[in-house]
Amino acid sequence: MAASAPLVAVCQFAPTASRESNRARVAELVAEATARGARVMVLPEYSSFFTDPMDESLAANAETLDGDFVRALQELARTHGAAIIAGMVEQADAGRVHNTLVAVTDAGVQAVYRKQHLYDAFGQTESDWIAAGELGQSAVFDVDGIRFGLMTCYDLRFPEVARTLVDAGADALVVPAEWVRGPLKEHHWSTLLTARAIENTTYVIAADHPAPIGIGLSQVIDPQGVVVAGVSSGEGVAVASLDAALIARTREVNPVLRLRRYRVIPEA
Repeated sequence: MAASAPLVAVCQFAPTASRESNRARVAELVAEATARGARVMVLPEYSSFFTDPMDESLAANAETLDGDFVRALQELARTHGAAIIAGMVEQADAGRVHNTLVAVTDAGVQAVYRKQHLYDAFGQTESDWIAAGELGQSAVFDVDGIRFGLMTCYDLRFPEVARTLVDAGADALVVPAEWVRGPLKEHHWSTLLTARAIENTTYVIAADHPAPIGIGLSQVIDPQGVVVAGVSSGEGVAVASLDAALIARTREVNPVLRLRRYRVIPEA
């Protein structure tokens, strides 16, 4: 692990049903984050297109990994010398779509993750419109000696996902989300993000949609469970430095990964 690491930014915004407007807003947020020194930018789930409630327009506006949205991210990455992680609606089979995360740098697409745990909870049925991603190799990529692992929103409630990323060498868990508002949802969000950081001795970098549909509260949490940067309920950008030495010290003092006695086995 390197002695230093890039500044990271969580970029909280409200994607709409206009793909063009979403790309323009992403460009503004990436430029703002770059101006504040960030090298890695994390944007929310469904950054390419979002509608509430979900309907057939998801499939009509789904894109491929070489479509307008990913090409725009790659151009921004080249322009700003950045790594950008964002959620998108990706084309799939049988009239449904994938809820996909893509990580790009100036060298191209570095990692792709398709959401595995669909939000069929709290009165929602994401699976009506979304096809779950296949289980398999974890989506990880490296920037300046830090390995980032990708997971999405409802995956946060399944600690096994984070453990598979740590088993793949992740030092930081990236969690784009659209964490829907509701009773105790802010409490669940903050508690689960902190738990994933503490139990895995990793940074957690989480970007949500703002109110009124999401709860906001995008944040960066260090390996000891301390929030080191965050956004409130509206749109905004928060920037934090990842300290590789802190990860190493935390894992020396609290060697939970070395002492664990169970491994994660995917369901068939």
